[in-house]
Amino acid sequence: MDNMRLEVMQEVEPRLQGFMDEFLVPAETIWQPSDFLPDSRQEGFLDEVREIQGAAKELSYDFWVTLVADTITEEALPTYESWLMDVEGINQHGEGANGWSRWVRAWTAEENRHGDLLNTYLYLSGRVNMRQVEMSTQYLIADGFDIGTDRDPYKNFIYTTFQELATYISHKRVGTMARKAGNKLLGKMCTTIAGDEMRHHLAYREFVRVIMDYDPNGMLLAFAEMMKKKIVMPAHFLREAGEEAGAAFERFSICAQRLGVYTADDYVDILRKVSAHWNIDALRGLSEEAEKARDYLLKLPARLERVAQRMPVPADSFKFGWVQANGQL
Repeated sequence: MDNMRLEVMQEVEPRLQGFMDEFLVPAETIWQPSDFLPDSRQEGFLDEVREIQGAAKELSYDFWVTLVADTITEEALPTYESWLMDVEGINQHGEGANGWSRWVRAWTAEENRHGDLLNTYLYLSGRVNMRQVEMSTQYLIADGFDIGTDRDPYKNFIYTTFQELATYISHKRVGTMARKAGNKLLGKMCTTIAGDEMRHHLAYREFVRVIMDYDPNGMLLAFAEMMKKKIVMPAHFLREAGEEAGAAFERFSICAQRLGVYTADDYVDILRKVSAHWNIDALRGLSEEAEKARDYLLKLPARLERVAQRMPVPADSFKFGWVQANGQL
């Protein structure tokens, strides 16, 4: 990494406590998974579980596939934390530990609650083969991921800005679908998780904005390079037993697009929104290379829209070991 990036990370680092106060919530006051789930200490525990299972029967096969994949994605937090802790400028060791490492740990701690909540709900629902889900989670963590950022903080913050907003969209829409099917509990759970994702998106979006104040050329080049590679989802190596890495993710993505949970149009919309927030069209005094990167970024949404229009969502039906078509395991 060039010295400029490291200097910028060090310059911004003292502000991290302020960002944590603004965008994260203390464990004592933020919601916890048990706030949404039946209390096993109470006599009515089994009655509440039966209610969950009754409501679960009203949800479609594609819906359950999408919810399972979302859950596995959230459960793979160890991969994401270890990746971010290795980014240049983030130091977690000894006396050199800095605000960036404290942010990563605190962010991970908040995110970890999402997988805990959704995993427990899947277990109680009676609609899911939990052993198959657990194997896919273990595979995903063991396989890791390659999101094309290497150890570059600029690229990683572009990625997390984009990805957190994509996750917000997905959880919010799953919650809306659950409520429409009469499942108020699951709808509330997913909507609440989406609220966390939005806060985290706003934080990473702010990191990029602040860094762009210091080094607009470097950040624009990183932004353009990430978009040329395309932002891949963190679970892009998702698989089931006996499959190659990524096989289940391709099938799940089609299910999610067919449901309208996350589509190519959403990808383009996120690109437009973050570009507008960072005012990349108004940046001045850029290098020639950064000017070219900006031109590319400003033209990219229209290009991606044209591509999406030529690529209809496949109508293929897929089977997953996680969920069976009739809900009977």
